[in-house]
Amino acid sequence: MLEAIDYENFPYYTYNDYKEWDGSWEIIDGVAYAMSPAPYPKHQKVTFSVAKELDSNFECENKECDVYISPIDWKVNDTTVVQPDVAIFCEDTNNQYFSKTPPLIVEVLSKATALKDVTTKYKLYQQEGVKYYIIVEPNSEVFDIYELQGKEYKHIKKGTKADSFEFDLDNSCKSKIDFANVFK
Repeated sequence: MLEAIDYENFPYYTYNDYKEWDGSWEIIDGVAYAMSPAPYPKHQKVTFSVAKELDSNFECENKECDVYISPIDWKVNDTTVVQPDVAIFCEDTNNQYFSKTPPLIVEVLSKATALKDVTTKYKLYQQEGVKYYIIVEPNSEVFDIYELQGKEYKHIKKGTKADSFEFDLDNSCKSKIDFANVFK
């Protein structure tokens, strides 16, 4: 007979634990997630291309806002630290990590992280108020864009390399991704 997981004895981690670990990790609600193995080259190429598109089309009055590429830590709280593939953060960069909610996050799916990206991170980003969440599938060259409307994400676009999308961000900022430049 199978027994339920004993959550009382389940390991629970904090940012202080995270800082001591070797390798690439994330923690979400105290649960550790290994970020290995390293992504496929296509994943990295698509990630870089998305960041390049966002950066080259980025217009913002707030000089603290900029485009960042992983690995970069977003410390949501003491038990949740994630490393989005690409994000726009709007805060001072003198700290080891970002602490404010970014207006836009992009996750490029890989075999090792896809389930977490479309479930756990989706819920986290929605809960934390990320305005735009873009999920990119590099092998099939499709993407999904979710926009926070109220307290829930609404799926606003499913697209291919024939599509582009402009993001109207908070802080008098905007950017655009032309997916023909992402999926070359």
